[in-house]
Amino acid sequence: MTTTTLDTGTAAPLTRERRRSWWSDVWLVLARELRPVVREPFSLVFGLVQPLVFLALFGPLLVGSVGAGLPAPDVWLWFVPSVLVMTTLFGTSTTGSNLQDEMIAGSHERMLVTPLSRSSQIVGRALKEVVPLVAQALLVVLVMLPFGLRPDPVGVVLGLVLLAVLGVGLGAFSYALALAVRSQQWVFWAVQQTFLFPLMILSGLLLPLETGPRWMQVASNVNPLRWVVDAERALFAGDLAASAVAWGFLAAGLTAVAGLVVGVRAILASTD
Repeated sequence: MTTTTLDTGTAAPLTRERRRSWWSDVWLVLARELRPVVREPFSLVFGLVQPLVFLALFGPLLVGSVGAGLPAPDVWLWFVPSVLVMTTLFGTSTTGSNLQDEMIAGSHERMLVTPLSRSSQIVGRALKEVVPLVAQALLVVLVMLPFGLRPDPVGVVLGLVLLAVLGVGLGAFSYALALAVRSQQWVFWAVQQTFLFPLMILSGLLLPLETGPRWMQVASNVNPLRWVVDAERALFAGDLAASAVAWGFLAAGLTAVAGLVVGVRAILASTD
């Protein structure tokens, strides 16, 4: 009778400790990955160059062509969300190369022999993409305000959340690819580039797909990035109740779940 009471009393604390342990593992990995960003913020600032160049050079062309007959703020509400999604796509899809560098240097193997759980390592790495991603997106929005961008404030916040969810999924897929090809860096970049540009073009990110051929419009329907782009534009325009917003969050959520599942399986397979 006494033994039964002791077993029952200790089961719940052990379960809670196990749960706390996994989340603490995730936090440790996240802090480790963010430490270089904090020590060298230049990389974060340098990441702003590409989206700002697109806005400075491509935006005026849209005002004169695609945006003909529309006031400039309407063009920016269409284009700025596209640039933010593009920044997310370019930034998170390349993060696997950092993991390859760690595998070559041997630091990844040292991480594997630590008590940290395998799943927490990939989840922590994927969550690391959220912080610089949101910071860069927020800075782009602030920079564009003097140039006529007038987004809905609530829509901007929801848009940043949507980008964060998408970034977790894309980052996890990038890490999974790095684990699959390991030290073969040229294979990583070949696969990354092969998927990157079709995803970008078929999302209507830079040019509207309405005027494109029918096969491109059909292909874009199975591209999750297309739904995220449409959702970001609706959010920035203040159309928070649009069906595009729901589809965008669904697409980003499924991408995040699929990326984390693939990433966890990849890191488990790499240690077998």
